[in-house]
Amino acid sequence: MPRKRELLLLRHGIAEERGPDIDDAQRSLTAEGRERSRQLLQRLTELDLGCDLVLSSPLVRARQTAELAVAAGLAPELELAAALAPLADPLPLLERWLGPLSPRSGWQRLALVGHEPDLSTLAALLIGVPMGQAPEALQLKKAGVALLQWSQPPQGSLMGSARLTLLLPPRLLLGRRSIDSPSAAPSCG
Repeated sequence: MPRKRELLLLRHGIAEERGPDIDDAQRSLTAEGRERSRQLLQRLTELDLGCDLVLSSPLVRARQTAELAVAAGLAPELELAAALAPLADPLPLLERWLGPLSPRSGWQRLALVGHEPDLSTLAALLIGVPMGQAPEALQLKKAGVALLQWSQPPQGSLMGSARLTLLLPPRLLLGRRSIDSPSAAPSCG
């Protein structure tokens, strides 16, 4: 029986603000972004969401988040993947990893660290949301997480082949109350 495969999509942590004097690719995580990401990644490890490998966008803020994931024990190693950079096409990368000629046989869960709106759009397309609606269907907050699952290897197109099993904002993983929420309990909406 084939093993299930999962993708843990992780948006990078809080980064330096965009500005005319900062190259977007070189923006780093802020001190708050590093600490919040570290805590969140430790929580994912505690929740037994460990991965076989982290694939990361090469942009500094994503790479730093991926390095924190490895340091937290979420995965033993990371590889940079240009296909996860903003506006790149990650589908060929996923087709390779999910296909019969995967770079590593036997993997069960990969973490992909990247950017918005790319990760949310990718998740939406993989669960079958039509292309025109995909950019608005889901939203990953900074350091937010989505988990997609395939109970058997996808046949043909990856579009609509996955099932969304988790979509968590960082405040739920870290047990923090939302700024706009009047109650201390996290909302489900």
